Amino acid sequence: MAKESFVEQIADIEKDFPRWYTDVVIKTGLVDYGPVKGTMVIRPYGYAIWENIQSELDRRFKATGHKNAYFPLLIPMSFFTKEAEHVEGFAPEVAVVTHAGGEELAEPLAIRPTSETIFGSMYSKWIQSYRDLPVLINQWANVMRWEKTTRPFLRTSEFLWQEGHTAHATEEEAEEETMKMLGVYKEFAENCLAIPVICGKKTEKEKFAGAVATYGMEAMMKDGKSLQAGTSHFLGQNFAKAFDIKFLDKDGVQKHVYTSSWGVSTRLIGALIMAHGDERGLLLPPVVAPTQVVIVPIAAKKGGVLEKCAEVKDLLEKAGVRVALDDTDASPGWKFNEWELKGVPLRIELGPRDIEAGKALIFRRDTLVKEEYSLEGIAEEVIGLLNTVQKDMLEAARVRRDKHVVDADSLAGILEGVENGNFVKAGWCGCRECEDKIKAETAATARVISDDTAEKCAVCGKKAQSKVYFARAY
Repeated sequence: MAKESFVEQIADIEKDFPRWYTDVVIKTGLVDYGPVKGTMVIRPYGYAIWENIQSELDRRFKATGHKNAYFPLLIPMSFFTKEAEHVEGFAPEVAVVTHAGGEELAEPLAIRPTSETIFGSMYSKWIQSYRDLPVLINQWANVMRWEKTTRPFLRTSEFLWQEGHTAHATEEEAEEETMKMLGVYKEFAENCLAIPVICGKKTEKEKFAGAVATYGMEAMMKDGKSLQAGTSHFLGQNFAKAFDIKFLDKDGVQKHVYTSSWGVSTRLIGALIMAHGDERGLLLPPVVAPTQVVIVPIAAKKGGVLEKCAEVKDLLEKAGVRVALDDTDASPGWKFNEWELKGVPLRIELGPRDIEAGKALIFRRDTLVKEEYSLEGIAEEVIGLLNTVQKDMLEAARVRRDKHVVDADSLAGILEGVENGNFVKAGWCGCRECEDKIKAETAATARVISDDTAEKCAVCGKKAQSKVYFARAY
């Protein structure tokens, strides 16, 4: 690309949302396609977002008593056969190693699709007494699931995530852990990603293979589809019995533990893109933006401009702001386009006239509004603005989501709702046949069960068991 040319055009977000998404992730340098089908290379800009997500979550996990560890990538295939529902659920996605060192292995090894089984095998060795409980472990790792249809961040054969695995003496403690971590995810999604989420229990059809109950966190994307942004599973004693994880309780009786697992992944970067992005490209909330502020010199060759820009950069860095100074020889117009495409929350423009007046122009990426601010106390002004942008982005996303949640009392109503890019709340009798019919005729699936009640099922008209959020999903 010539240095004076503007940023290449991205697809129209309103006319071709999938193409817009692909253009954004590639042209902003978030990822590139890996040499193996379905894999992605996370480039530095994309990985910097993941590092910020990781940092925020890791702090929250440790504050709730969890410790990090690392478990092997390779898992004996025999482990998966121990929990029947689990092996059936993951069998189509498991990649298997059959040869190593030039020889066929005595037992095939699964490349980690998830780690409940290997955690279970180790917990059975480590847990002997009630004094060993609870065990609260998280790991940051990569996993592999052999997906047929892939898209960067949203669904790839290999991705990065964290997975928490805990063991408890009682059912109540394990259930409390499951809900606590769902709450941690919700708080993080809203206060760090500026994405309002809907949390609730999954239906039996949509729950995690091997779980007693799964709770999901659903986020609305700008095309009205839902993205499952995180899950927390109450596993009961299913894996404890499969791997014989027992402890001697205070009453002198040997008992099986109760376990939970929970996780989020690099899919959250896809959520950021599709929940906030616009016709100009990315729009990143300040908490996780790799660069929170970019300084663009105006008439940079004139005396004192670059020096003043460097001075402002130094002030912001000392105040803890992630800031870049674009002192390349590209035109200001090209720089504006480039940094807007990358979604940097604030842009400071500083030229000779601004310096003379003791002012700076600050552009907000979220509102596209440019205002004048005094250079005196610029660090405090910027920090205040970043906090405002963070809150305003969450509120804007919340308003947008709430406008696109509708009710329906018939199958036709569900279809009309999802066709118009909405989440649809509808009564459901609890039977699998009605849930399957909704999916077959509307391409919408049950996302989470609502706390609201309904009188009748939108499909069969029988008494409703609950009200459910239905949406088309990624």
